[in-house]
Amino acid sequence: MSSRRNFVQQGATAFGAMALGPLVRLPHLNPAHAPPMIASEQVAPLNILILGGTGFTGPHQVRYAVSRGHRVSVFNRGRRQADLPASVEHLVGDRMTGDLASIQKVNRSWDVVIDNPTTLPFWVRDAGQVLNDKTKHYIFISTISTYAHYRTAGMDENYELAAYTGTDDPLTIKQSTGALYGPLKVLSEKEAEKWFPGRVTVIRPGLIVGPGDETDRFSYWPVRIERGGEVAAPGNPEDPTQIIDARDLAEWTIRMAEQRTLGIYNATGPRSPLSMAEMLYGIRAVLPGSHDIKFTWLPVDFLTEQKVRGWSDMPTWLPMRADNQGWGRVSIARALAKGLTYRPLADTTRDTLAWFKTQPAERQATLRAGLKPEREAEVLAAWRARPRT
Repeated sequence: MSSRRNFVQQGATAFGAMALGPLVRLPHLNPAHAPPMIASEQVAPLNILILGGTGFTGPHQVRYAVSRGHRVSVFNRGRRQADLPASVEHLVGDRMTGDLASIQKVNRSWDVVIDNPTTLPFWVRDAGQVLNDKTKHYIFISTISTYAHYRTAGMDENYELAAYTGTDDPLTIKQSTGALYGPLKVLSEKEAEKWFPGRVTVIRPGLIVGPGDETDRFSYWPVRIERGGEVAAPGNPEDPTQIIDARDLAEWTIRMAEQRTLGIYNATGPRSPLSMAEMLYGIRAVLPGSHDIKFTWLPVDFLTEQKVRGWSDMPTWLPMRADNQGWGRVSIARALAKGLTYRPLADTTRDTLAWFKTQPAERQATLRAGLKPEREAEVLAAWRARPRT
């Protein structure tokens, strides 16, 4: 992990004599921090079943697993196209309707099952009824939204979990709303342990970013910063944030399968604490032609007055309040001890922007997160016009 002096040196190299505003570190610009795509060591080939496999992280899991010599099957509805290796077996079904016939075949078994898309407990129950005697290891991709609140910095995997307070039997719920998302994931984790006792790995990612992210919750920033000019930035430059590249998450998940590592792990990043200023200046550092960027940091009270919301209008950020001190500060010590690695922020930035530019023109014209240009201009104008005291 680079020292602060090294970070400052990296900043000087990236920006030259350009004024940086707040002194910030430039996180993970060193390519040595990136994990290898293909294993240099020999790994025993596994039979892997991935539930999903064609969404955001799934294709990265599949390609990495195949590159390491594993045999991969994917189970999904077959409706979404994905560029997967020719060796991958495609099993078609629908967990929403309970159609799991293709993985219920006699004499089929897998060394590990990776459950990517589940948000509803009955999906885990149904998979458990079919697969509990067909696999040695079940990896459930959960979320840090399982935690009851974010009052404490450094909260680890033993922190208090969100309680389900709905009136319906959670095993009958067919749709997950925002308020129920975390509690239903908690119940899904419990279903996993019920059906695969002593064989479960629970991975709780934070905000997953990188090429292929359809939410634009990180993509907004590279796209906006490349456009140039004055950029509205949220809150205090030192406000924390945490993100993880989908490829880092996917590749580590496969390595956890290879090691048959059990237990619960928070999986976000980067390795060292990351502030909003470090992230935004780090993005600016690697985008050609973005040196004319000026970040205008807008206080929380002003953003509230302007009805500018954290997370959606200002992606990757939430305002720091007394009951929110754990946001962006979730402990990843257990995952780091089990080999979670991170590619440089520079790589995530460049690759995300390159992917976004391959999307249709209408898709590029309408980002799904962040402020629209005209709204950002209004907010910045209001900031300049505010009464001075």
